[in-house]
Amino acid sequence: MSLVELATQVADKVAETARSVDVMRRAGLVPFPRLDEGVRSLVALRKFGPFAGANHISARRDPTAVGIVDELGPLTYKQLDDQSNALARAWSERGIKPGQVVAALCRDHRGLVITMAAAGKLGVRLLLMNTGFAKPQLADVAKREGVTAIVYDQEFTGLLDAIPDGVERYLAWVDPDSDLSDRDVPVLAEIIASTDDRPWPAPAKPGGFVLLTSGTTGTPKGAPRPHTSALASAQFLDRIPLRSNEATYMGAPLFHGTGLSQFILSFALGSKVVMRRKFTPEEALRGVAEHKCTALVLVPTMLQRIVDLPKDVREKYDTSALRIIFVAGSALSPDLGNRANEAFGPVVHNLYGSTEVAVATVATPEDWAKAPGTVGRAPVGCKVALYDANGGRITEPHVTGRVFVGSGLSFGGYTDGRHKEIIDGLLSSGDVGHFDEDGLLFIDGRDDEMIVSGGENVFPIEVENLLVEREDVLEAAVIGVEDPEFGQRLKAFVVLADGAKLDVEGVRDYVKANLARYKVPRDVEFLDELPRNATGKVLRTKLQ
Repeated sequence: MSLVELATQVADKVAETARSVDVMRRAGLVPFPRLDEGVRSLVALRKFGPFAGANHISARRDPTAVGIVDELGPLTYKQLDDQSNALARAWSERGIKPGQVVAALCRDHRGLVITMAAAGKLGVRLLLMNTGFAKPQLADVAKREGVTAIVYDQEFTGLLDAIPDGVERYLAWVDPDSDLSDRDVPVLAEIIASTDDRPWPAPAKPGGFVLLTSGTTGTPKGAPRPHTSALASAQFLDRIPLRSNEATYMGAPLFHGTGLSQFILSFALGSKVVMRRKFTPEEALRGVAEHKCTALVLVPTMLQRIVDLPKDVREKYDTSALRIIFVAGSALSPDLGNRANEAFGPVVHNLYGSTEVAVATVATPEDWAKAPGTVGRAPVGCKVALYDANGGRITEPHVTGRVFVGSGLSFGGYTDGRHKEIIDGLLSSGDVGHFDEDGLLFIDGRDDEMIVSGGENVFPIEVENLLVEREDVLEAAVIGVEDPEFGQRLKAFVVLADGAKLDVEGVRDYVKANLARYKVPRDVEFLDELPRNATGKVLRTKLQ
């Protein structure tokens, strides 16, 4: 590298850092002019990690501020900090050591939140399990990741039969009116109440999270999330106007990257987070109205269920404080995004990323108004580029290529030692997409979902988006199936609205009238609902 290239890189890095700091200052994360508080915050984050550190900082800033509200009521940041001290101490006394792996199979509630903070303080890695797991998946992942202990909700007790007896068990949530008189599994609330809650000393290395991929095409893989730079939060705040001391309704589950990232960020901002163990669309609107939430965090299927509520039901709740509907986790169709903006105003922020690459791009409401369906632009600290099958860079608009992402939040490889493809220091997202003439990114589908039918490349998402624009179609999924003549052909699975009369020929004629002939599904099957995982992603292996 020449001196000129080196100087350019250094200058770019300095400019990026300065911009990141300014983004954080505007959001309220940099306590200007109290720079001493800023230093204390950085120290806490370095000692305890992003979540436990953020909890500790907010507790110190205002001990009376409410951190979470769940079915059992509010808990302040100070109460969460104290209770996580007690749990870290109790686990240490029971032999759980820094560096070990503790799994959590929990819905969103205080037990999971305290577990997250205690894991950071004790220096253990917290493996966030998907609550939609079947017993074999749970057992396989627990064995592969070397789980020492598991924290779980009582409703999942039956899944633990396949977990070895040597793995310690802790109950995070006990169902009301349950009979636990003959149980021998300790309950977190009881352990915490009987343990000293004085500050717990910092571990030699803070505990991190292990997130799991969706597993829609196989066994979920583990993607570690170790401690990252404090500047990484600017990647969200640059294009999503979250501010300090507000309120967020958390619809997305915390075991998913969407929910976890926004939960940690809300804690760093000292905001109140409203959560429920199970998502229901009307309850979400009730929570937004009651707590005057400024942000609502969802995956697209949750947003679908909210906008599908009758208008008179939606209008029962005052959601005027809502400035941000944050959507991520799977593709947001143009139709759904437009309907949401019509119902709530221009508030939808569509984030594109993955468990591996974290943040890639964000579409603001302004981006969406210009180009419905876009996933927007890369925020500060992120870079997105497209490459062809031979690794050549694609710079022309409207040319589809493989999506590669550079981010300070990108993972360093799966827990089993495998990694995603890297080109020019950028990590493959596994998707294909294109830029338009304004530099806005569109995702055309998964690289492995593209089918070749009669020599033509087809991405099913285009057909899916077209079908769900119809008022008589609630959901649609399109896959490729083998065809002796064309190699592959499209098959559409359609969920109709109540009372709809659409038939197979009606589906095919509609696609033929709007898209190229080779994109018309040869087969159409009507279902009562699409098979989805707990975060709303369609399980295409089941459709196959």
